[in-house]
Amino acid sequence: MSTFDLDQYIASYSGLTKVKRLVFISENSKDLRGKALSKLFELLKSGKNTALYKELVEKYGKDAGQTLDSEWITQVDRSATKQQEKLEVELNAHKTNLIKESIRTGHNELGDFHLERGNLQESLKSYLRTRDYCTSSKHVNEMCLNVIRVSVEMGNYALVNQYVTKAENTPDVSEGTDIITTSKILASSALANLEGKKYKIVARKLLDCEIVLENSFNDVITCSDIALYAGLTALATFDRRELKEKVLSNNKFRAFLELEPDVSNIINCFYESKYTACLESLDRLLPRLLLDIYLKEHVTTLYEKIRSKALVQYVSTFTSVDMNKMAVVFNTTVENLEKEIAALIMEKQIKARIDSHKKILYARVTDIRNATYQKALEMGDSFIRESEACILRMNINKQKDFAVKPNRKLAKQMMF
Repeated sequence: MSTFDLDQYIASYSGLTKVKRLVFISENSKDLRGKALSKLFELLKSGKNTALYKELVEKYGKDAGQTLDSEWITQVDRSATKQQEKLEVELNAHKTNLIKESIRTGHNELGDFHLERGNLQESLKSYLRTRDYCTSSKHVNEMCLNVIRVSVEMGNYALVNQYVTKAENTPDVSEGTDIITTSKILASSALANLEGKKYKIVARKLLDCEIVLENSFNDVITCSDIALYAGLTALATFDRRELKEKVLSNNKFRAFLELEPDVSNIINCFYESKYTACLESLDRLLPRLLLDIYLKEHVTTLYEKIRSKALVQYVSTFTSVDMNKMAVVFNTTVENLEKEIAALIMEKQIKARIDSHKKILYARVTDIRNATYQKALEMGDSFIRESEACILRMNINKQKDFAVKPNRKLAKQMMF
């Protein structure tokens, strides 16, 4: 983990997700635990979330050498109470005056306040109350994104999907006129689909994002995250043609890849069949991926999918493969490689058979010549049948008096 720059990494985030990522890193990295906790309490003391501060001091205070600052808590809580009262009074005044825009703004300000205090349920309620006061597509999208932000922090991805769909039906997003909002909605949808392990959909959504998003959504996801998530999910699910067309030749996504040169190198190595370099680069990236709050639980699955695809592509170009040499390419033992290939054969991803004694993999090659002859014979038989049917029809049409009369005796028997 010496190459992981915590300061640079965490500086790209804002809001509650910054706090949650520091907590996650402190829980999952012994090397970075002390530094992450130090930055965590420094960050909490600069905010207004006293409830979370109390909880984390009780949980990690001893490890970080932190004691509960009761004076600071009292001061912040007193100030927050006054601010809340002021916002509620202003909102009630707006409601009395029946000015829709002012009421909408008042609910949003109250929602922002509760979010900063860590009261996610009250924040969500405030944002949802703006629905009746939205008078334009821009207002609807603002409401949807506010609800999505809180829902992501709550882990309520069903609600994320619901408001992604609502935003997609507005003209600004459906027609793509508001590029930044469209990119935010695509990224939100990708996070919800990542939770559902729909990796191909995740890749497609993120590959359509625009780099103009920049830091405008860094309280949820950054452009570097988009490059990372899209690159790995695309590698795990796209075939070679899709990888070329939708990733490597995608000018929009190239700007994201410039932020993550390691991911760009991995994708290029995979496409160029440099599997040793690709897998080694993936292994070097692994420690960082395991510290990502959204990606950690999917890393093992994605790595397995990428490795399986590499094995399938490597084998597909040969009629026979020396498994000793192949094991070197994939940095594993022959025994483990044999198990991996056997599993892929059972799943019908590889059409081959293994000579366990000689450690050679033989592809089950179709006899092309025999298959061509069989196809030609089938086409000949079909042509003869169709020709005879046409000739029979022509002869019948020539016979003007020809008619098929029913068998009266048979008809009577059928009636009774």
